[in-house]
Amino acid sequence: MVLGLPISLFALQMVSVIGSLLIIIFSFHFGVIVGLLLFNVLLYGALGQWVKNPFPVKVKNTFPSTISNKRLSPLNHA
Repeated sequence: MVLGLPISLFALQMVSVIGSLLIIIFSFHFGVIVGLLLFNVLLYGALGQWVKNPFPVKVKNTFPSTISNKRLSPLNHA
């Protein structure tokens, strides 16, 4: 069983933690500190649940099945 977050979600968590630390440094209210701590714990829990049960994302194929240099236009450009 692999524990932890993928790199992209870990980066999101670290940005949240660093942003929270910056807010805590410049605001000295106990409620803000508790609120940000709770937010980061909930974010980590939500990201952990998302890693366990990711919802399927439909990605449309944007590239053609074959790539060719063949001219599609009958016009000759000099």
